[in-house]
Amino acid sequence: MSALSKSPMSKGIDVVTFGCRLNTYESEVMRREAETAGLGALEGGAVIFNTCAVTGEAVRQAKQAIRKARRDNPQARIIVTGCAAQTEPEKFAAMDEVDLVLGNEEKLKANSYRALPDFGVNDTEKARVNDIFSVRETAGHMVDAIEGRARAFVQVQNGCDHRCTFCIIPYGRGNSRSVPMGAVVEQVKRLAGNGYAEIVLTGVDMTSFGADLPGAPKLGRLVKTILKQVPDVKRLRLSSIDSIEADDDLLDAIASEPRLMPHLHLSLQSGDDMILKRMKRRHLRDQSIRFCEDVRKLRPGIVFGADIIAGFPTETDAMFENSEKIVEECGLTHLHVFPFSPREGTPAARMPQLRREVVKQRAARLRAAGEAAYIRHLSSLTGTRQSILIERGGLGRTEGFTLAALGTGAPGEIVEADISGHDGIRLIAAPLAARAA
Repeated sequence: MSALSKSPMSKGIDVVTFGCRLNTYESEVMRREAETAGLGALEGGAVIFNTCAVTGEAVRQAKQAIRKARRDNPQARIIVTGCAAQTEPEKFAAMDEVDLVLGNEEKLKANSYRALPDFGVNDTEKARVNDIFSVRETAGHMVDAIEGRARAFVQVQNGCDHRCTFCIIPYGRGNSRSVPMGAVVEQVKRLAGNGYAEIVLTGVDMTSFGADLPGAPKLGRLVKTILKQVPDVKRLRLSSIDSIEADDDLLDAIASEPRLMPHLHLSLQSGDDMILKRMKRRHLRDQSIRFCEDVRKLRPGIVFGADIIAGFPTETDAMFENSEKIVEECGLTHLHVFPFSPREGTPAARMPQLRREVVKQRAARLRAAGEAAYIRHLSSLTGTRQSILIERGGLGRTEGFTLAALGTGAPGEIVEADISGHDGIRLIAAPLAARAA
């Protein structure tokens, strides 16, 4: 599901980010490189869009935001990059509002921004997007902060070697490549030293980390190394993982490391075996259920989220019901539901499609199942004590990533609080100091 975040103007540069946590991290690198290239000194400044290509809706939202930015900033230079720009460069280059289109590799280099052409150039000159599959390495770009964020994201991996039939992302990100372990550790040290209490490791296919590095270290070894070498990290969190690739060290860390947060977001996509096969996923429903059961034994109270697609081509009512049932069978709490969106160039786009109203109805049913599960989860935490990382405006997240309202606290501060109830959306929390007073 595409999310949009807008960073404040920094030296005349505005970065608008759509999509995943990896994009959020890369936007910080982009801002720095654009400043190095001198974009902040341009009359009218510059607006950079870091786009997402997961769904057609994400692309539509990006185009809508670009048009609005031109209306609001007629003198600004508008640059479009990210996954949608990588996969559909010609469509963004054809937009009159756009001055430059950069690929996912180009966006991380200052020289790319220095190539900003004059107004009136043709579409070919506007687009500077190379073959992403020619990229063999991912550098460990260092950032000192994630602007506007209480937690910091660190990239450990990029790209994906798998070809799920619904997914356009490998064509936007290229093949899997890992950031060297030492560079990840140094980045975590820098951010922890700058006061970030929580670090989130992120990537496109994070559990494939290390396969291309000397000795082929796995994600679990990276996690253990970070926790050992960076004692200042109070909370380490993983973004989305593929459970079928979870290694023994990772499971051991989940069981034994209290600073590794008890929250995993799983890339499930479906709860039906036939649909999983047609998606070219590498797991079956029973493997997902067993994984959640096994991890709960290792870390009681761990919270699971998941991505699930509703209305995949050929999905029957019975197949959909298997996805609906897996919400309870896996004990999922934070559900991201995607109505199936055919992406041009993917095998799933050529499969027999369901009617859009059926897709929407199934997505609504899945969201309702997710909301019911989430409310049960909120109720289960009533009467407990939680450590909450304050994000903004007295709102924060528990270790299990559940939203909580405290009404106090500075962003980035971890507050111990008692949970008195919930309002269906967030926990109602009372900080211990306030309660004692």
